[in-house]
Amino acid sequence: MMFKIGDRAVYPGQGVAEITGIESKQISGTTVVLYMLRVLDSDRKIMIPVSKVQSVGLRKVVGGDDVGAVYDLLRERTKTIDRQTWNRRYRRYVEKINTGSLHDIAEVMRDLSRLKYTKNLSFGERKMLDQARTLLVKEISVARQRPEDEILIELNEIIDESQGPDKPVAASA
Repeated sequence: MMFKIGDRAVYPGQGVAEITGIESKQISGTTVVLYMLRVLDSDRKIMIPVSKVQSVGLRKVVGGDDVGAVYDLLRERTKTIDRQTWNRRYRRYVEKINTGSLHDIAEVMRDLSRLKYTKNLSFGERKMLDQARTLLVKEISVARQRPEDEILIELNEIIDESQGPDKPVAASA
């Protein structure tokens, strides 16, 4: 997969980044061609060898059809209640986010949002939910070429709707 300067790509766990340059550098006596990336959310700079693009999971931003599938996934009602300990769930969710798959990230957001209605999330789970939401908002915003705040409102409405009439009652504080 080849990118050019100005393209937007998704770097797993970091989110949407812009290809700001393609440079050749000498590393240990070998010339390596690198993509220079700037993560849109944090302005973090990342260098990825062109030969390692697939192994690190760098991919193009999803298209419109994929966004619809993600929205459908968020609307799905999960039938089973996850009874694993928070740290096992957390590890599973970290693995899903690190795949860079928008569908995996949407599953994390859906499942943690659903869990939030039945019990208090651990600190790590709350951070994971925020990270999943941020990654989804950024990529969908770029894919649909719409402001992030509009996408966030859409996602929140979908999550609230997906709780539906049989949504679990949240414990009062």
